[in-house]
Amino acid sequence: MKHKHLIIFGSVMVVAWVAGTFLFIFFWPHLVSNHFKRAILVKGFGDGPVPINTLYTESQKLFAEPLHTSLPHGSSNLATVGVNHDTLLTGGWLDLSKGPLVLHVPDFFGRYYSVQFTDPFDDDFAYVGTRTTGTQAGDYFITGPDWKGQVPSGMKQISSPDNSVLVLGRILVYSDSDLPTAYNLAKQIRLTPRGN
Repeated sequence: MKHKHLIIFGSVMVVAWVAGTFLFIFFWPHLVSNHFKRAILVKGFGDGPVPINTLYTESQKLFAEPLHTSLPHGSSNLATVGVNHDTLLTGGWLDLSKGPLVLHVPDFFGRYYSVQFTDPFDDDFAYVGTRTTGTQAGDYFITGPDWKGQVPSGMKQISSPDNSVLVLGRILVYSDSDLPTAYNLAKQIRLTPRGN
């Protein structure tokens, strides 16, 4: 066959393309997750690094002016176009290798909120919030994949498939005048080590 080397080269290129595509699809969420983890732990949300196993709530000023633009006098900050203009963000990164953590949420009195748990492969494996657990105060026992033991009385268990967990909370802000109330509720979402 005259062009046998071209057929072999073409076959190798197809196999390489298929393998590369598979690896890209498989590892892309993990790469994005690691980038986000580094951003939280090193840069934070604008006020410096967020220590591991700590939740940080974006400042009222950052929420009010998400694009860091000055607004004309008398205009609504909530009307500012931005990535997220109606929910305050709370976030952090968990390391469950040293043991479980307890997430406490206050009574939100019917206000929309959610706390999302995501593993390093970008799988959302649990939610606490209005649509899943209600708006009452509660404590949630977050455990890693190797944890064995008894869940403390009065707590619901959240089992993570990985020891590394991204936590993102969102709290609805009804209006500019409601921002301090929503911020106060967001600051009451806390993480503590087991037994504290």
